[in-house]
Amino acid sequence: MTTAQSPTVLIAGATSSSGVAAAQALHDAGARVLVVGTSAERLAERLPFASGRYVADLANPAAVDALAGKVHDQFGPLDGLIHLVGGWRGGKGLAGQSDDDYDFLHRNVVTTLRNTSRVFLPDIAASPLGRLAIVSSTAVQRPTASGANYVAVKAAAEAWTMAAAAGLRAAQSGNKKEPVAQHSAAVVLVIKAFVDAAARAQAPERDFAGFTDVADFGSAVAGLFDADAASLNGTRLPLVPRA
Repeated sequence: MTTAQSPTVLIAGATSSSGVAAAQALHDAGARVLVVGTSAERLAERLPFASGRYVADLANPAAVDALAGKVHDQFGPLDGLIHLVGGWRGGKGLAGQSDDDYDFLHRNVVTTLRNTSRVFLPDIAASPLGRLAIVSSTAVQRPTASGANYVAVKAAAEAWTMAAAAGLRAAQSGNKKEPVAQHSAAVVLVIKAFVDAAARAQAPERDFAGFTDVADFGSAVAGLFDADAASLNGTRLPLVPRA
């Protein structure tokens, strides 16, 4: 990220280890980092370096509208939205995929993405380096019956992000009347699972093969703002784990 590129980036679901790693990497690269979560205490404890910390229910459209108002009043338009809100619920076979679990996952994964992206995508489209990124799972392409609820909502989140990418393309390089160089991108970052130093220390005998270290994830997120938007937009980008 060059000196000329000092984006304002909002991380949704920022207090997870992956959220902290992404926030730290962006901050270290010179971005202005804003974070939103459900606990003011956790945000302050885990992300003291953030320029702005917000508590909001991102599944509530009115709360997201209010969040956008605060962000715009205090920092102006965003350049990036990194959506990390998620969760996991599983069950035995399709019969074990409960409605309650599906509703929980859909609310956390899809509804929060829809609400935040609809509010902030105009900012991202207008930015000279706009980026929208979500995290998805390798399981979308290799689903299991026990994870059907989870995979279904992750697939929906991917589809929504690809639709956002299509909108960004249509507004920029694909604009039929006044095409411009693509400068905004929506992308899906794909992992098997995350691992961090604490997990490795708690289970030194465990093989975390295929897992993505949160530090590597943070570097990948920061790198999005240096990547070519035309090549990045609408891609499903696997994060290859370290050897």
